[in-house]
Amino acid sequence: MTTFRELGVLPEICDALERAGITTPFAIQEMTLSVALMGTDLIGQARTGTGKTLAFGIPVLQRSVAPSDPAYADMPQGKPQALIVAPTRELALQVSNDLHLASADLGLRVLTVYGGVGYDTQLDTLASGVDIVVGTPGRLIDLANRRALDLSHVHALVLDEADEMLDLGFLPDVERLLRMTPETRQTMLFSATMPAAIVSLARMHMRHPMNIRAESSYENATVPATAQFIYLAHDLDKPEIIGRVLQADDAEKMIVFTRTKRQAQRIADDLAERGFAAAPLHGDMAQVAREKALAKFREDKLKVLVCTDVAARGIDVRGVSHVVNYTCPEDDKTYVHRIGRTGRAGASGTAITLVDWADVARWKMINKALDLPFPEPLETYSTSEHLFHDQGIPSGTKGRLVEPAPVERKPREDRAPAGERQQRAPRNRNRSRSRTRGGAPVEAGASATAGAGADTGSDKPAGEGTSPNRNRNRNRRRRTRSGGSASPAAATD
Repeated sequence: MTTFRELGVLPEICDALERAGITTPFAIQEMTLSVALMGTDLIGQARTGTGKTLAFGIPVLQRSVAPSDPAYADMPQGKPQALIVAPTRELALQVSNDLHLASADLGLRVLTVYGGVGYDTQLDTLASGVDIVVGTPGRLIDLANRRALDLSHVHALVLDEADEMLDLGFLPDVERLLRMTPETRQTMLFSATMPAAIVSLARMHMRHPMNIRAESSYENATVPATAQFIYLAHDLDKPEIIGRVLQADDAEKMIVFTRTKRQAQRIADDLAERGFAAAPLHGDMAQVAREKALAKFREDKLKVLVCTDVAARGIDVRGVSHVVNYTCPEDDKTYVHRIGRTGRAGASGTAITLVDWADVARWKMINKALDLPFPEPLETYSTSEHLFHDQGIPSGTKGRLVEPAPVERKPREDRAPAGERQQRAPRNRNRSRSRTRGGAPVEAGASATAGAGADTGSDKPAGEGTSPNRNRNRNRRRRTRSGGSASPAAATD
């Protein structure tokens, strides 16, 4: 098998990679390095999880001049020599970590810039001098506008996951960054798919690029080592299904993808309540909280990470055995990038997609676009036998590790305890009336007959009493329903 040393990679880089257990290149790396090390522009296309980062990272490091090199004195001091643009914060951090790993013996200064954090540290680091800058388009533009980031001496520019930058609306920012760099730079564009807008960008800003494709077509973009299962599931039963899959024989770490940020938070809370070490990862979280969640996930302190699609391309974590699409992805590209979080770097993995009844038509379009053999999702519940068989779940497994906490019923504050409730006072049936319902005064005899102790001496004229019905005589009927005049007796009634 070919090694990195045989491909002409510097011994310092090879030594650093070997200490991390990386000795032989993947297909996209082997095909790219021999071209990129010569400074040629190239377009690299390969499915996600096949090692594109080192395919462009090694040439960038090898063609940069370290401060310890005597030739560094002839270069602009402290100005970036290479720029790598990534669509998301997580992906920028992942690329930066790989560059730090490979350049451990070179002494090159790598800076990662992205939004969501303060400017002070990034500005201070740029002022002290950096060699390679990795960042997201928005923050790179901000720093360039502040005149803190000088890109006029960049000899290599990399666009990583270019199709994702197109989907997120970053293409105008990318073109602005390209215009800030010298025309003589080396440009490398890497992407899992090649939409027409990306092809147009490459033709405009690249000089005779060489196209390198590690697969025959995008239709085969899913990783063969990933087992795919498509289930038709009810939304209320999905947390129970996930809880049982987490206890499968081969379950290690799991990433659950959701459609909305609120859904990600709710599912993470639900799994945590079931006893699983779970945390969310979405755009409403502070950057510090996002980095802390990813760090815990990498260190095996978390078993489940519940993410939105923003994080779909930025997570490169070893040991992810399962990816679960909590809802059907929006399209075939999203499906490919989601399930690409497992089965990475030659490892095997499991991808489970839970389709709602309303999304069956959408799934059929994805299935047809990717030429998958799952046109009809299988109706599945947490108790289905085929779920236990497919996922290797031990019989009798429940979807929780701890029993739910008992709910304490608090007494209503507006009600006294049952033993302290006051009895309702009995009705006084010896009330006396001074007026009739029509407002006329009650005669003495009638009052005495109505109840003992009544006031028989009431001689107040109508309309001057204290009864609330004293004005009802104003509303007495003057005419019958047919329009005739009502008799006085009828009016009294």
